[in-house]
Amino acid sequence: MYFTPPLARLIEEFQRFPGVGPKSAQRMAFYVLNMPAQDVKRLAESIVEAKEKVKHCSRCFHLSANDPCEICSNKKRDGSTLCVVADSRDVIALEKTREYKGYYHVLNGLISPLEGRGPEQLKVRELIHRSHQESVKEVILAINPTIEGDATVLYISSLLKPLGIKTTRIAFGLPMGSDLEYADEITLTRALEGRREV
Repeated sequence: MYFTPPLARLIEEFQRFPGVGPKSAQRMAFYVLNMPAQDVKRLAESIVEAKEKVKHCSRCFHLSANDPCEICSNKKRDGSTLCVVADSRDVIALEKTREYKGYYHVLNGLISPLEGRGPEQLKVRELIHRSHQESVKEVILAINPTIEGDATVLYISSLLKPLGIKTTRIAFGLPMGSDLEYADEITLTRALEGRREV
């Protein structure tokens, strides 16, 4: 299919986004072309501004325009707990619950030998240093139950146990409103392991 070169380039750029195939990229490109010029300019400026201003917090490695980030700057949070997550999207998901009141530590990935990513590419060394320096009593590992997630959890917990820091992992199980008959074996196993007294 022939597209004029500037349109073809725009489609190619949209295809670089995760989960965006050729058809979605075309729809997005045509949508942008039909937007008013000032809206396109505002979109482009917001992309450039976000790229220039949003960096990793030097303390927890969450994405923020401030350093330290808004969460690390909040002195009302509980300094005795540290919630470890794979990336900033996980921080946002946990913050939406309004349940967790401690601080975070973002690893910026998970151990994945297939992708050539070991512990040295993650913020594990910084986590151990922080846990020790800040007198953390509990480290909560809020990491997805995948092969990479499990490997990361095992590695981190093996480093924290000798320090005498309580290390826990969030429970995994059935989502609200789901039926047991449709759940897979791993989900049901995790649900049983994470059970609580009622």
